[in-house]
Amino acid sequence: MKFITVKIEGKETPALLVRDGHEILPLSAALGDNAPKTLLELVEREDETILKTLREAQENPGRDTLYLADVEIMAPIPHPLRNIICLGLNYLDHATELKDSFGKQRKELSAPVYFGKMANEIIGPGDFIRKHEGVTETIDYEVELVAVIGKGGTNIKAEEAFDHIFGYTIMNDITARDLQHRHTQWVRGKSLDTFTAMGPILVHRSQFNNPPELDLSCAVNGEIRQSSNTRNFIFDLPYVISDLSRGFTLKSGDMIATGTPAGVGMGFEPPRYLQPGDTVTCTIEGIGTLENHLED
Repeated sequence: MKFITVKIEGKETPALLVRDGHEILPLSAALGDNAPKTLLELVEREDETILKTLREAQENPGRDTLYLADVEIMAPIPHPLRNIICLGLNYLDHATELKDSFGKQRKELSAPVYFGKMANEIIGPGDFIRKHEGVTETIDYEVELVAVIGKGGTNIKAEEAFDHIFGYTIMNDITARDLQHRHTQWVRGKSLDTFTAMGPILVHRSQFNNPPELDLSCAVNGEIRQSSNTRNFIFDLPYVISDLSRGFTLKSGDMIATGTPAGVGMGFEPPRYLQPGDTVTCTIEGIGTLENHLED
């Protein structure tokens, strides 16, 4: 199943993609008055009864559908539960291209690099990235697969990790590299307003194999800059979920961004940061394409 959040009459509306993704069915039409009001609420309330009803609605959506082209698409979860949990340097080629960027060699990691990314409001497909003139001069892009936690827990076993995932979406982890270097910790450079883009949809875990081995790429103005596959993770999702949950409770709705491959702007010589008016297109197999624009 594929879920989407759209804006209808100015209101955030969770929906199910139907009829080959050309139409949407609001969850309220499928589930009635007790329907979740947001996709975050759906994730938190997930149970087999709700999923069965939604599968049936997907097969027979009825007449309460809307054309996707007629609605405004938002990020799947515009207002996250708490900070996004991110992995840094989780592809070997990316760790290698940035080996000298943080003051020490990081070709081989003995443990995952975790950091938090604040996002009071996540932007969606087609939304503009603010250039924050006077704050940063080096804005970079990073395509990432995001796993959304469904069933929370502590001390989760690696072999049970996929049971705790609700689904997957795409994130562009937009980064102010100058702030990242200046402050040494990454939260400032990763957390400027509009610097988290997600979408276009949230795909239920049942649509993928475990582990998901998905091609992912990022293009700037049509030029492919990043291209890899999630099989190239240094630390895979079962390890990460198990490791994170040791002594730390993962909650339903938590989002884990799994890292980015080589090809970021900072990795070129000279660097190729985003310029005003640039279009950034992040694509992941089975999920779709997330496109955003840096404001002029």
